[in-house]
Amino acid sequence: MAETASANRDHRARQMLDAFTNTNLHLIILPTEQCNFRCVYCYEDFSVGTMSPPVVAGVKRLLAERVPDLRNLHIAWFGGEPLLALGVIREISARATELAGACGTGYRGEMTTNGYRLDARTARELHDLGIRHYQVTLDGPPAYHDRTRVRRDGGGSFERIWGNLVALRDSDLPISLNLRIHVNPTNLAVMPGFLAEVKREFLGDRRFTIMLKPVGRWGGPNDDTLAVLEGDDRRTVAPRLTAQVLEDLSEDAEFHPDDVCYASRPNSFVIRASGEVGKCTVALADPANTIGRLREDGSLEVKNDALQPWLRGWSTDPDALGCPLIGLPRGAGEPVLLQIGARPGTRRADARDGV
Repeated sequence: MAETASANRDHRARQMLDAFTNTNLHLIILPTEQCNFRCVYCYEDFSVGTMSPPVVAGVKRLLAERVPDLRNLHIAWFGGEPLLALGVIREISARATELAGACGTGYRGEMTTNGYRLDARTARELHDLGIRHYQVTLDGPPAYHDRTRVRRDGGGSFERIWGNLVALRDSDLPISLNLRIHVNPTNLAVMPGFLAEVKREFLGDRRFTIMLKPVGRWGGPNDDTLAVLEGDDRRTVAPRLTAQVLEDLSEDAEFHPDDVCYASRPNSFVIRASGEVGKCTVALADPANTIGRLREDGSLEVKNDALQPWLRGWSTDPDALGCPLIGLPRGAGEPVLLQIGARPGTRRADARDGV
């Protein structure tokens, strides 16, 4: 018992060190906030389009300022559907890989995508740009998936996504793909059979992992009519199904998300297509999630008082580390330029040391 407690303390200390060091930088970049899907549980409003050239320039200049002094750079692409803005991804990723290679900085690129445009040719191009980790969602077999993960034009999406996943499985690309499987009351009866097919087709390949998640009411317009698992079912169904699908497989076949949310980390920022800077990819429409803005010169203008509530898990509210959006205190302060926008040892007239 004492050894377990000590190990947990050591693990949390390492997480805190990684979260607060100025030599790690995690950027979640939304190259567009448009999407070719209209999933019934989606919380996004699609009010922002593709990232403009001045914002792209700002991201590239931020990287040029910071990468020379980083040990690790982690860029995660999100949306909307990021592959609708492949040109933006190419431009920023090319600069990131160039800088990381020149400076000896560890670089990790990943993407959350609906998978509709993730064919083998695109994945190979992205691999060469350092993007080698993906999350793709499936909502069950075709008749169920196509009811909830609906294309913008009203058509289904399963066949194309499944075909892309099979093509990636058959490729020699050294990438990893996490299959996020959504469960809800309407697809529960068919899940055992579907998961057996997923296991047969993909989980014998160590590049694939699986993560089962109950659909939630995440702030979208259909929340009032959305069928979701409640109570004990919400807590127990996904682990039970996961145990079934992983039988006779290595534990490595299950994807384990970090127990500390990226939004709790001082060195993690969401850069929206508009240039606004946030902390959370779920609360995009929440004013408390707008903590600043990226300038075209590459500096991040951050409202320090708006940032601090997202970090409270490290000091006043340890339960908030897993999801700081829950119970987030509200309030905002005046913008200040934080050190994230300049190399250590340099200062601007209005800069103050920060994260």
